Amino acid sequence: MARLFGTDGVRGVANRDITAELAVDLAVAAAHVLAERGEFSGHRPRAVIGRDTRISGEFLSAAVAAGLASAGVDVLNVGVLPTPGIAYLTASTEADLGVVLSASHNPAPDNGIKFFARGGHKLDDAVEEAIEARLGEAWERPTAGAVGRIVQSAHLAQEYVDHVVSAVASFAGVDTPLAGVSIVVDAGHGAASEVGPAALRAAGAEVHAINVEPDGLNINDGVGSTHLEGLQAAVVELGADLGVAFDGDADRCLAVDATGAVVNGDQIMGLLALAMKRSGSLYHGTLVATVMSNLGLHQAMRAADITIIESAVGDRYVLEAMREGGYTLGGEQSGHIILTDYATTGDGVLTSLVLAAQVAANGTLAELAGGIKSLPQVLVNVPNCDRTRVHTDRELGDAVAKARAELGDRGRVLLRPSGTEPLVRVMVEASTSEDAKRHADALAGVVRERLALP
Repeated sequence: MARLFGTDGVRGVANRDITAELAVDLAVAAAHVLAERGEFSGHRPRAVIGRDTRISGEFLSAAVAAGLASAGVDVLNVGVLPTPGIAYLTASTEADLGVVLSASHNPAPDNGIKFFARGGHKLDDAVEEAIEARLGEAWERPTAGAVGRIVQSAHLAQEYVDHVVSAVASFAGVDTPLAGVSIVVDAGHGAASEVGPAALRAAGAEVHAINVEPDGLNINDGVGSTHLEGLQAAVVELGADLGVAFDGDADRCLAVDATGAVVNGDQIMGLLALAMKRSGSLYHGTLVATVMSNLGLHQAMRAADITIIESAVGDRYVLEAMREGGYTLGGEQSGHIILTDYATTGDGVLTSLVLAAQVAANGTLAELAGGIKSLPQVLVNVPNCDRTRVHTDRELGDAVAKARAELGDRGRVLLRPSGTEPLVRVMVEASTSEDAKRHADALAGVVRERLALP
């Protein structure tokens, strides 16, 4: 049986895969597991829950709240708020559990459930497995005053806004770090539709907000961080200094410069690493990135004497590496940027603030991002493969070694088996698009030949 929890909680089609019954069961199981681990000892347990703007989030958040309260947990229901906002409030309210209803950048029919432990950190794999194992078990239900209370707590959203505004002021060393900056923000009709523009304005920016009218169905619908065309056009038309775009739950941020050129997560990480090294806040001169980050980022950081530690793909694995080493900056090419001095998870709103602060203090975004070049990258997905033999098949290994030898330090090869389906991802970077495509296609052919399923 496949594991219910993925790298970012439980996710699927709402009311088909992610049902109200499952939401109740997961909430009850989480309460029981955390109670048995001693997380609730000595006090009445409390949880914070929030959601993005999907219509299904309304009944799913109600189901989670019901499940937790029936298990004796008091609930602060914040309503619509970015995932990092719930992580922050889990810590600031000293809650024992945080719950987010979101499917991030997925389309509106999908939804998901993810948990934060005390302090706003994602649950360990072992805890998620324990929760999954407890689903549907018989249990003794509390009654009368032992059941939890549910309090509607939308006012707590302002605490999150105040936090990120204070964080960027600390990061930049000035009270109004975005003064004089004109910025277009595309909230993707998602969870940051209100708090994103509000935070940018509070930090001093002139804000033009687009796609901030969620109707429950239009989240990520051709807008936000996975569809930057509208943001690019708006920045150029309005003559703004930059634009930023969030995904549905606003834990990631991508940007465009004044010319409309895209600035990806690697470039954002790189320019922030350079700034943090100058200020002395880049712990051990180290940036944590995934194996998918572009070789251009590695080259730029090497030139600046900044070390890159690589993690597996997924912001939870970036976070694990950061917490293990005490590092202060990490992230992914997709725009998950983690600043552990101020957040326990990727935070798109915070990223937009510190990025705009760099523009206010140090010049145009095009100039700042220009120092982190991206080499041409080609990704080929090869389906119907035995992904377990990617790193053991000798002929495939020889082909990879030959491609790496030919590319030398001017390129990179990565073969990555999917974690959920019989598929192998072949990624090649090279100094030219033609070389990248040639090597990627050749290696994909070897993968098909050697690993094809019967």
